[in-house]
Amino acid sequence: MTLPELPSPDGPRVGDLDLADGTLLVRRDGALATVILNREAKLNATTRAMWRAIGEAFARLSRDPGVRCIIVRGAGERAFSPGNDISEFETDRANRQQAIDYGRDMHRTAAILDACPHPIVAQIHGICVGGGLEIASLADVRVCGRASRFGAPIKNLGLVMAHAEMAPLIRLIGEADALAILLEGRIIDADEALRIGLVSRVVDDDQVAAEARATAGRIMAGAPLVARWHKRFARRLRDERPLTEAEYLEAFDCFDTADFRTGYQAFLAKRTPDFRGE
Repeated sequence: MTLPELPSPDGPRVGDLDLADGTLLVRRDGALATVILNREAKLNATTRAMWRAIGEAFARLSRDPGVRCIIVRGAGERAFSPGNDISEFETDRANRQQAIDYGRDMHRTAAILDACPHPIVAQIHGICVGGGLEIASLADVRVCGRASRFGAPIKNLGLVMAHAEMAPLIRLIGEADALAILLEGRIIDADEALRIGLVSRVVDDDQVAAEARATAGRIMAGAPLVARWHKRFARRLRDERPLTEAEYLEAFDCFDTADFRTGYQAFLAKRTPDFRGE
């Protein structure tokens, strides 16, 4: 599936949202948006409706000029998500054609997350497996607790991880470690996840929410245009083709922004800059 064009944050502002019959929530606190997989009784297992809703939520937030960071998390503190709800295999993924249709929804959503111009922080409590791991791997920063567990034991279900689902995992930890996770089907602990680069940092379980919010705070304290440029440049560098002259020169556009003047003047004056995204 071709990735969508990088959304331009110039649409309407997004407030609180309840999507997919309340199984996906969006909560706003100023420039911070939190997307919550809200099936706590099912450990936040994802359904097809939830995949569609996640894509809708991130598409809306991507166009919101007031967003500076997005936290994605599961409801409660037992699990981020164990992946797709197995009960849907009998109803929505019982054969190849159904699986293709379901997969298109998943992969469209993954492409939207990947193209999101705003920084994404995954707040990971407990279990982060299968489709949950795929969502977390699309975040820019992943914070987990010491009791968190990770893996994709889908070989035990006779399933493969499709190209669009595997690509972010391989970019994150490399082909060898991604294949070890898929071929062995092991569930790994937080320490091993940190060692192979699957998570950005590990904290005490009761500090995950605080650290995720602190991470978002550090991100939002910077110039928002710079964060968007850094994400755009990182995506472009996946492509081994040489940069065009226009792409090379884009790295200097920041010098004509009001935020640049705000930043260096605040540094010289030893005060905190007030970035406006201009």
